[in-house]
Amino acid sequence: MTGTPVVRTAEGEWSRGDRAKATAKLMLGWVALLWLLEVADVVSGHALDGFGIVPRTPSELVDVVPASFIHFGFAHLAANSVPLLILGFLAALGGIRRFVAVCALVIVADGLGVWLISPSGTNTAGASGLVFGLFGFLLLTGFVERRPLGVVVGLLVAAVWGGSMLAGLAPTQSGVSWQGHLVGLVAGVAAAFVLGRREGGAALRTRRATQGPQEGGWYRP
Repeated sequence: MTGTPVVRTAEGEWSRGDRAKATAKLMLGWVALLWLLEVADVVSGHALDGFGIVPRTPSELVDVVPASFIHFGFAHLAANSVPLLILGFLAALGGIRRFVAVCALVIVADGLGVWLISPSGTNTAGASGLVFGLFGFLLLTGFVERRPLGVVVGLLVAAVWGGSMLAGLAPTQSGVSWQGHLVGLVAGVAAAFVLGRREGGAALRTRRATQGPQEGGWYRP
């Protein structure tokens, strides 16, 4: 209608259904890529395992990002696939560009953390650091942005995965990088504050701008 203001979101004028479909395709493609990489790893005699992170070795810094896409066997990958698919889908529903920023922050921070604090002589790889990061992000972003639906999602995520996440932080499990899990979780929490406030503030400014003049004049962005 002529004269009616239109507010565009950062993702454009997508319907909820369109965004959900795009998000589902993104996460299914992501997980499919991880499985293809593991197949390639097995076929190549586990040549891709070399992209894991060996701590405090300068040349290993180039593997900070690739390590999140490599797994040590199909059982390892299967354990990460379902939570990555679901948590990633929920996080990406809030905006794909922000989701990519969250993932980038978590993957880089987690990789650097593993490089710094993991035990000597270890080789660490896998998407579980990102899974823990997405868990931390979803747990807090609703509270940070003061969105009731986001708070409900965070509580549901805590109820379903909270126990397994706590278990993953225990330093007693052999062959499990609790350091990577811990750093990923902290990075996800940090992402909720760094990126959540920015998105929430933008939404608040948009709502105010469309409400018209108030007693003291127009609201300013």
